[in-house]
Amino acid sequence: MAESTGPFWKSSYSGAENACVEVAHTATHGRAIRDSKQHPEDGGAPLLAVSREAWRCFVRQF
Repeated sequence: MAESTGPFWKSSYSGAENACVEVAHTATHGRAIRDSKQHPEDGGAPLLAVSREAWRCFVRQF
């Protein structure tokens, strides 16, 4: 599993209700993605790790 190397952030388009995803950089220049409603201190923060290329393909769709 990839670990994030920086803080997680969410889009400026996200609402105030925290119903979104958060993204952080990984050591391999990919991205770690998590649900904003779950945090490590709660014991439940599964991460989806994607490569740099997969993240670029995803972002290009928007």
